[in-house]
Amino acid sequence: MPSPKPKKKALGRGLGSLIQEAQSETGGSAVTADSMVAIESIHPNPNQPRTHFNDAELNELSDSIAEHGVLQPLLVRKDAEGYEIIAGERRYQASKIAGLTEVPVIIKDVDDQKMLEIALIENLQRSDLNPIEEAKGYKQLIKQSGMTQEALSKAVSKSRSAITNSLRLLDLPEPVQQYLFDGRLTAGHARAILAVPYEEQRIKLAEKVVQEGLSVRATENLAPLFSVGDTPKAPRPITPQSFKKAARVLRGVFNTNVRIKSTRGKNKIEIEFKDEDELAQILDRMMNGE
Repeated sequence: MPSPKPKKKALGRGLGSLIQEAQSETGGSAVTADSMVAIESIHPNPNQPRTHFNDAELNELSDSIAEHGVLQPLLVRKDAEGYEIIAGERRYQASKIAGLTEVPVIIKDVDDQKMLEIALIENLQRSDLNPIEEAKGYKQLIKQSGMTQEALSKAVSKSRSAITNSLRLLDLPEPVQQYLFDGRLTAGHARAILAVPYEEQRIKLAEKVVQEGLSVRATENLAPLFSVGDTPKAPRPITPQSFKKAARVLRGVFNTNVRIKSTRGKNKIEIEFKDEDELAQILDRMMNGE
């Protein structure tokens, strides 16, 4: 008899059961709410990783809630102001649009770190975060909890390299991050742009990609061309007054234009002449010491 398959490890160091309770309306089984609470007593989590909600999707969910109700309770915790959302802000926003006065909730007693973990993981499970929101969520969790990248990778079931690559997106200039946030660039585009070492050139490449709708492969091919910075030109050396005075004297002697200058550490005298006859005259004056 074949041995049973090992159970998949729960996400977030034991947070799996909480995440199941916080699943979206689609793709998850119903969960019994602890109670119904007035929607006006609920407020969002200010540290919610997801900061952008698609209006069209929100209105679509609102229509569904208006017809069928909230199928999955919000996950909340009690605080001085009422109830703070741990997971389910999208359902909360859609319920307000639908005109609901109360919603089903599951009340949990969790600290700030655990709350942020749950909110981050819940959004990651449903791919609801854009690349910048995801990166900022990781950074915030590391900062608040003191987690290492290794510990974080286990908490969110992502490889450490995926966490590192995500955090690197925050090294991009602000305009490029905004393109990512708006969905005009993908994480693949961003990784190609990160290969460019100069901030100004990164912005120029990102603008070109957005304006021309370039693919990730095309961006990778262009990156080396944008990796050459604008090398400042070396200042021209100041010509000594003695050089200028000598040039004026020689112009009078040879009756032609004469320049005295330094080039690559060497001093030169340049004497112009129109033709062979003028060259012969110059040589004659040199030889005879006129």
